[in-house]
Amino acid sequence: MNDNAGGWQRRFSTIELLLAITAMFVVFPFVEHLRSAALIESILLTIVLISAVLAVAGEKRVLMVALIVALPTLLARWVHHFQPDLLPPEIFLVGGIALVVLVIASLLRFVMTASLVTTEVLSAGISAYLLLGVAWTFAYWLVAEVIPDAFAFNASIKGEMSIQGFDGLYFSFITLTTVGYGDISPVSKVARMLAAMEAITGPLYLAVLIARLVALRPAPKSL
Repeated sequence: MNDNAGGWQRRFSTIELLLAITAMFVVFPFVEHLRSAALIESILLTIVLISAVLAVAGEKRVLMVALIVALPTLLARWVHHFQPDLLPPEIFLVGGIALVVLVIASLLRFVMTASLVTTEVLSAGISAYLLLGVAWTFAYWLVAEVIPDAFAFNASIKGEMSIQGFDGLYFSFITLTTVGYGDISPVSKVARMLAAMEAITGPLYLAVLIARLVALRPAPKSL
C-alpha cells in the first residue's frame, strides 16, 4: 500500500496493526479459563508484534532494527511457552518493550511528518496510542516478575488475578485513560512510578495528537 503522507511507502497498512491490537484486547478475557489460554495468548501477542514490525516496513533501517529486536523476542516467548524452565519471561518482556517503543516512535514520526490527514495517518496515531498501553502492560508484567508483591488486588474480586494476561492489559489501559477503578493497585515504588508515568502520558499523547491532526486540517477558503 502506498501512502504519500510524509513521503513514506507502507507495504502493510497500520489499519491491520490496529485490527490486530483490537482483536487481542477483545479475545484475551474470553480465553483465560481455557486449557489452551497460554497458547492463544502467545499467538495473539505474536500476531500483534509481527503486525507492528510490518507496519514500519516503509523505512529499511527501522525495519532492520525492528527485525533484530523482534526475532529473539518472539523466539524467547515461544521457548518460554514450551520450556518455561529454559528461558525466563523477562527476556521476552524486555525485548517486547524495546520493540513496541521503536514502533511507537516510527508511527509518531509518520504522523508528525504527514502533510494531510488520511485513514493511514489516523490509524497510525490510534495504533501508537494503543501500543503505549501494550508497552506498559509488558512493563508491569516485568515488574511483577522481579517484585512478586508489586501489585495488590481487591479482595472482593472473585477468582485468581494476575498482572499477566488480560488483567495486566486491563490495568494498563485503565491507567492510560486515567479511569482507575481501584481493583488493582500498584504497591511497590517502581510499579507506582510506572503507573504515574502512564497516567501522565495518556492524556498528554491525546492532546498532542489532536493538536497535530487539527493543524493538518486545511483552512477553510475565504468567501
